[in-house]
Amino acid sequence: MRITVYSAQPYDRRFFDEIRESRFADAGFEWLYQTASLEAGTVALAEGSDAVCVFVNDCLDAEVIEALAALGIRAIVLRCAGFNNVDLEAAHRLGLFVARVPAYSPEAVAEHALAMIMTLNRKTHRAFNRVREGNFALDGLLGVTLHGKTAGVVGTGRIGLCMARILKGLGCEVLGYDPYPSDAFSAYGEMVPLEALLARSDIVSLHCPLTEQTHHLIDADALAVMKPGAMLVNTSRGALIDTLAVIAALKSRQLGALAIDVYEQESELFFRDHSAEIIDDDIFARLTSFPNVLITGHQGFFTVEALREIAQVTCANLVAFAEGIECPNRL
Repeated sequence: MRITVYSAQPYDRRFFDEIRESRFADAGFEWLYQTASLEAGTVALAEGSDAVCVFVNDCLDAEVIEALAALGIRAIVLRCAGFNNVDLEAAHRLGLFVARVPAYSPEAVAEHALAMIMTLNRKTHRAFNRVREGNFALDGLLGVTLHGKTAGVVGTGRIGLCMARILKGLGCEVLGYDPYPSDAFSAYGEMVPLEALLARSDIVSLHCPLTEQTHHLIDADALAVMKPGAMLVNTSRGALIDTLAVIAALKSRQLGALAIDVYEQESELFFRDHSAEIIDDDIFARLTSFPNVLITGHQGFFTVEALREIAQVTCANLVAFAEGIECPNRL
């Protein structure tokens, strides 16, 4: 089976080649790595392949899926959990197999969220630069003790549960919100309505999928309800927050700090080196101007364990497709 891998990075090659050789040597997979993202103009790169492997910022709207099907593509495998970028109705109509990696090392994302919280709170990123310049002054580096603070976890799936466990370990009072609550959350905190969570929490961490219901979940109204000076953390999907509303809340000091590993318009920026270019995204540039905003480039998943699991599950999904057996990760 020939698979065109879109948005391929060196680490994708490393882990997919590793898992193919170690566990799927007899599967007959041939990976064709393309650095280009999947869009209407790059569909032709998949010509001659049986399947495509895509990531979070690849475009799989109806036009692209129809073009893939016309080339003879029979399967779409996502090496990620989110699938809001896929027109499933079009894929099903054309009889394409679509599968994802529903969960991979949830601890990886939760630990990254914690790292962002700790960095932004104790300003270790600024302290690092100061010390390298011989500046050991502490003024401007004041943080708060997280022990005893209230932390809200929005979304209590596997990652949310890991985050709740970590926050409880720090000595925080943990609140949770989820329209489909997990019974396991009771071991770490209290489930409350979203408005109560926002009003009571010193830290709000988002761990939910992007759907029509969660799009701009944190908007101007939600920010107005939040505890003044609270920290907002998003390691899930960029469009969970209304970026313009967040900027307004930062300017008014209603929002005390923002940590994001995802950004609503990230598809034009993330996973590429733009250091020699002018970034003409004015909203992103405004975000970077705040000293109380910390941004990372969608690296919450980026651990050895998570990448190995992504490669393993993706290959297993392809085997299920090739052999016509039931695939638990099929969409």
